[in-house]
Amino acid sequence: MFRSLGDPTRLAILRRLASGEARVVDLTGELGLAQSTVSRHLACLRDCGLIDYRVEGRQSRYALTRPELLDLLRSAEQVLAATGDAVALCPVYGAAAGSPAQ
Repeated sequence: MFRSLGDPTRLAILRRLASGEARVVDLTGELGLAQSTVSRHLACLRDCGLIDYRVEGRQSRYALTRPELLDLLRSAEQVLAATGDAVALCPVYGAAAGSPAQ
């Protein structure tokens, strides 16, 4: 789940869906992203069970499946605000398992 939340585009989609359902065309226009990019990230979020869709005519409307996800995102933002740059400056952040920190 955290890997799915680790991408800025997926976070932007989730933040947008927090305000209500959206179609792919809505997301591409509001986020300034290509349709293929939005569709790929929606598929990832769907596979993780974080969003789902309902068909309306010839279009699909996407929505959050778990409203408590918003609480998780708010909590994460509070932790990041409190820790400042500590995570970004951590010498082992992003280092592959078994490889020395860069």
